Amino acid sequence: MTQPVTLIPIYTSKGDAEIFLKYPYLFNRSGDWVGFVTPIREVYSVLGEYVGMLTNDPRIIGKRATATLRPKLAPPQKPPKIHPPATVPLAPMMPELTHSLVDILIEAPERLHTLDSGEFREDMD
Repeated sequence: MTQPVTLIPIYTSKGDAEIFLKYPYLFNRSGDWVGFVTPIREVYSVLGEYVGMLTNDPRIIGKRATATLRPKLAPPQKPPKIHPPATVPLAPMMPELTHSLVDILIEAPERLHTLDSGEFREDMD
């Protein structure tokens, strides 16, 4: 008998569950696909753009300033929409981020957008 796949809430530093991980896919609170996670915990948008890293907290963090760009990855096939749970566990106690790191879900949530939104989406003819 196979185990059901668990949805893991991804929290902001304020303790709000904003994203859900159903490995390797990331979904927003509406259940729409917004990104994916690699086996080494790198977070990418639905368009394959690097967003940040998934921590053990769990939250998504990125460097405040970076001189190197990561190559774009080919995103996996679009998953079906999910139905996030109505309630989630309280966020664990999280350490403060150093000045060089930012909480992506607070500072740059637009980087995790759906396929039909975002500034880098395909233009319609």
